[in-house]
Amino acid sequence: MNSIAAQAGTLGGLDWGIVGAAVALLFVISYSFGREQKDTNDFFLGGRRVPAVVACLSFVATEISALTIVSIPHTAYGENWRFLQFLVGLALARLVVAFLFIPAFYKYNCTSIYEFLRHRFGPATQYAGSIYFFVTRLLASGVRLYATCMAVGVIMGWRLSATITLFTGVSIAFIAFGGIKAVVWAGAYEAFFFVVAGVVVVAYLIQHINGGLAAAVHTAGEAGRLSTFHFKFDLKDASTFWAWLASGFFMGMVSFGTDQEMVQRLLTVETRKSSQKTIISTIVAVLPVYWLYLIVGTLLFVFYSQNSSLSLPKDLKEIFPHFARTVLPRGLKGLVLGAIVMASIDSPLSSLASSFVSDIYRPLIRRGDCERHYLLVSRIAVAGFGLVLAGIAFACAPVENILWFAFQILSLTGGPMLGVFLLGLLTRRRANFANIPAMLVSTGVCLVLLLLIKNKSIDLGWTWLIVIGTAITFGLAYLWGPSTPGPKAETEA
Repeated sequence: MNSIAAQAGTLGGLDWGIVGAAVALLFVISYSFGREQKDTNDFFLGGRRVPAVVACLSFVATEISALTIVSIPHTAYGENWRFLQFLVGLALARLVVAFLFIPAFYKYNCTSIYEFLRHRFGPATQYAGSIYFFVTRLLASGVRLYATCMAVGVIMGWRLSATITLFTGVSIAFIAFGGIKAVVWAGAYEAFFFVVAGVVVVAYLIQHINGGLAAAVHTAGEAGRLSTFHFKFDLKDASTFWAWLASGFFMGMVSFGTDQEMVQRLLTVETRKSSQKTIISTIVAVLPVYWLYLIVGTLLFVFYSQNSSLSLPKDLKEIFPHFARTVLPRGLKGLVLGAIVMASIDSPLSSLASSFVSDIYRPLIRRGDCERHYLLVSRIAVAGFGLVLAGIAFACAPVENILWFAFQILSLTGGPMLGVFLLGLLTRRRANFANIPAMLVSTGVCLVLLLLIKNKSIDLGWTWLIVIGTAITFGLAYLWGPSTPGPKAETEA
């Protein structure tokens, strides 16, 4: 234990060199692609000239993010591996998005996927979908930014306010200049960085656990930390296979089919078939990364069980960055810090700006202007949304399990969005104005249910909320649609 503690310490020159080189390369990428931006098609879609393999890796990096790198080890440390059940649902959702959602987006040549709602229903539904996206993505990404800054602050000993300010500024500068091409290519680079950092930490932990991998598996198994599948059907239990399967399937359709941040990467490739191949290939690409960081969390549990004299963080959500700061030697500390920093740069600012300009500013505020004007507004929007995200990140400090909190946010607003998209894709209903009250009712019902679950007034696993929200929106909009069609929907659907 003394030798372990002796290796740790403050960041050294090697650590700063790793982090500095990693960030510098990001800005090289931003500069290289930023020079090519001529219009909003380049800025938001990269001219649809991004290679499929790069789009795939960028998609993986966006899905993983700092929230996963920090929160998955915390979840595995304190609970088990039942989160893997969620990934089964996510895999099935990818197939549905590939063959149901993506063809529609390419058919209408969408820059923002909410343009599909305009073609299918009318402008009112497009604006509602875009606003729901703003709310969902801002809240969820604010949580993600907090996770990053909390981890970096723990490793470097910085105050939360300093780290949030720093990363907000870096993200705005990187994305406002480089656009989606820079984001996508940087994402491919980040995905590689995540894997290398995770593998190195796993190797270090196995080397410093008494008895090695065999002893780690034995200890973790006895403590229930390797429990993965729980097939009991119980609506009260949010950790069963069926609850996670349903939640993963519906959240996957929301994240991969109705969220501009994720879908934007799929739209940067040239053809519909390439886009479909890209999202299907992410099934294979992303699973090992999730599994890798679950292993990190489990090994951390065994490591600290064997080294009880080592200090634990006051708040266990900081377990991985705390380990990096107090245990990892110089060099490895910088690698972990670099992975977290990389995950913070791939922010949602490009997708938020693209939805704002395509869905709100261009059709409602200033029609028919030149592309240079819209490109300037796009970059200003990146800065504005960056400041909003910083404010949300500050407000997330009291959150205990940041991974579950992010999913609960998605449960409230994701169901209404998914319900409307499915109505447009699976039926011929022309609901336009009926969609809006259906979405609002669904959000209200799910919010009430979540509060009742939190107060333990009802026995229902929160993972079912997104299923309920989708069903309510789809059902109400379907019933109300025929009697209240939007005037524009009659001609555009």
